[in-house]
Amino acid sequence: MGKPSLPETEAADGPHVPVLLDEVLAALSPETGSIIVDGTFGAGGYSRALLKAGAQVIGIDRDPSVLPYAAALKEEFSDRFNFVAGTFSELDDLAASHGPVDAVVLDIGVSSMQLDEAERGFSFMRDGPLDMRMSRSGPSAADLVNDLDAEDLANLLYAFGEERKSRRIAQFIVAARQQEPIRTTLQLARIVEKAIGRKPGDAHPATRSFQALRIAVNGEFDQLVEGLFAAERLLGEGGTLAVVSFHSLEDRIVKRFFDPDKGGPAMSRHLPQAESAPRRWQRVAKAVKAGAAELATNPRARSAVLRSAVRTAEPARPVQMRGLGVPAIGGTQ
Repeated sequence: MGKPSLPETEAADGPHVPVLLDEVLAALSPETGSIIVDGTFGAGGYSRALLKAGAQVIGIDRDPSVLPYAAALKEEFSDRFNFVAGTFSELDDLAASHGPVDAVVLDIGVSSMQLDEAERGFSFMRDGPLDMRMSRSGPSAADLVNDLDAEDLANLLYAFGEERKSRRIAQFIVAARQQEPIRTTLQLARIVEKAIGRKPGDAHPATRSFQALRIAVNGEFDQLVEGLFAAERLLGEGGTLAVVSFHSLEDRIVKRFFDPDKGGPAMSRHLPQAESAPRRWQRVAKAVKAGAAELATNPRARSAVLRSAVRTAEPARPVQMRGLGVPAIGGTQ
């Protein structure tokens, strides 16, 4: 049997360059025999690099469109690569049968592969159905913009997209859908642009609204928190977790997860200091961003932030949203 065929955009080392690849490899230190979970497989960029370094890799993804890439790696690397369909929020259960795991890598958010496929409805730059579902199941972005009332829609855009003009955008969306249902990406993008205008040189006015809808459709913040705690349960002492995020809301969650003290209230020096909880993570690295060379060849890396840490021997915590700064409709947890 020949190597599985891939989409025409496939290049020798994958269709899209994974961001901060060298930095991720430095954080994970892959070597022959190590077992690493790539919890957001995508087109397999991280997995391929880890396999080339000699590691065994377990790839996890909920998007059915990644299956050709997983099949290609399986063909090339045989028993050193395994793919499991599912969400990274379940990564401890999904990887449990593959033996002790040495490291986990997560690349949070929508992939450039998904953005490039107009029919997936993630991008306001390409006309397509207003979908945004990574798993291709459940309510779509079109369902949200056509069914939510103005207040709920405005709250969603503000909480998940940090869109300051959310109420005006919601009013324009409700008015537009009374004329006809909003079904396509460009249809929504034009409504948002009409609502708040566009200044030359600024990001597209629909950027934050599309981000908010995508996060809501896919439950991304819940997935992120569940995935972080799943990695904490899975990794033993000395195991490494590396997380690449793409906007400040995600990065804040990761930062506070690794170092809970960062999310606590400031303590007065005149009051007794509360004793810190046992540390589940040590050697918490400073945030890493892309250098000039990578930015010149991969614009997607512009907003990427890598954080990593090493697991201690302390038992894993129960899942808890509070204190992580998780955005929620009506407030922050």
